[in-house]
Amino acid sequence: MQTQGPTMFSYYLNLALRSLRRTPILTALMVLAIALGIGASMTTLTVLHVLSGDPLPGRSSSLYYPQIDPRDDTGYVPGKSQPMDQVSWIDGMNLLQAKRADDQALMTGGSVAIQPAQAGLDPFYQTARYTTAGFFPMFGVPFRYGRAWGAAEDAASARVVVISSKLNDKLYGGGDSTGRMLRLEGQALRIVGVLGDWRPNPHFYDLDVRNYGDSEGVYLPLSTSQDLHLAHLGGSDCWGNGGGGVTPSHTAPCVWLQFWVQLDTPARAAAYRAFLIHYSQEQESLGRFMRPPNVRLRNLMQWLDHKQVVPGDVQLQTWLALGFLLVCLVNTVGLMLAKFMRRAAELGVRRALGASKSALFAQLLVESGVLGLAGGVGGLLLACLGLWLVRRQPADYASLAHLDGSMLATTFLLAVGASLLAGVLPAWSACQIAPGLQLKTL
Repeated sequence: MQTQGPTMFSYYLNLALRSLRRTPILTALMVLAIALGIGASMTTLTVLHVLSGDPLPGRSSSLYYPQIDPRDDTGYVPGKSQPMDQVSWIDGMNLLQAKRADDQALMTGGSVAIQPAQAGLDPFYQTARYTTAGFFPMFGVPFRYGRAWGAAEDAASARVVVISSKLNDKLYGGGDSTGRMLRLEGQALRIVGVLGDWRPNPHFYDLDVRNYGDSEGVYLPLSTSQDLHLAHLGGSDCWGNGGGGVTPSHTAPCVWLQFWVQLDTPARAAAYRAFLIHYSQEQESLGRFMRPPNVRLRNLMQWLDHKQVVPGDVQLQTWLALGFLLVCLVNTVGLMLAKFMRRAAELGVRRALGASKSALFAQLLVESGVLGLAGGVGGLLLACLGLWLVRRQPADYASLAHLDGSMLATTFLLAVGASLLAGVLPAWSACQIAPGLQLKTL
């Protein structure tokens, strides 16, 4: 009579360990094959996981990126032409002042020269974000010290600034610097807030600057940046007689600003899309828009998918690594088949003593699982090495290549699952051998 449950599993586990120790070279080859496939796959899957993740979990479904199309009708194809990725100053201010969203922010990127007051620190350039006050509450930006500015300070073009914790550490040693004056581009601005740990990746709110990497070090009101004539950093598209220049003029037919809105319900999103259509029709009747209403309203994750922020080479490497894992598993199947068939006599004796096919099948699958677990440990070490090499690459996403808890669990689940799958055919084949034929050879 056979025992059941945990006792039977322990018995199978003991048999598996004894079997693997009897053939160390074959065991090492199978573990190595699994480890190589898992290591390569988890390296690329981890990078893909990091790059395609949600930058604002819990908020992304209510954040939307409106698009309208103010261009002339040159090259317009009804139903196929996509609207522009950014907005002009006129349209951005019109949409902002309409206040049709639960929250909203108009912004653009910049670069400013910082003139430190501390001796021993030379002037340096720092990336900046010129934005309206809604940026911070809408995106859930945390503060270590102080606060964000408000709508009144936007309207007054207040000389205020929020800085990142990294810049705060560099300039002031990490203490509370609110109330101090920061000199940039020859102007003195009062620090009203210092950000906490905030580094959303991808850099979703302005993909024209970059897709991944550190957030900006300086944040100041958009109106203030215009009063101070601070340089714009990022893409711009002009049409007709639109002029060039670092920062397009407010009246130029150019798009160079990003506009985000928060819409808390699907009904609010539907109403806002209708508002965009109505706005486009209104601007067309005024002679500003030359095309029929051509609008889009994508939420954050839809916007990232539309912009294809995950590099194509990362996706290709992931498929190649999974193909390599498949090759490794095919080799493992062959090695397992050879190992299990060499144990035909042992299995025949167990069948003759009353063991069922299902019991033998379970025993061999437990052995496959042990191989997978050992291969998972080796694959984890190889994946850590692979990610370390990725972090040495000159890519903007390289520093993000770290194994988190979910990918750690995935490593072992994939390793054990793959080895169990690889063991099905060899285990089934070994269980089909008639015990009588094996007993005659003993």
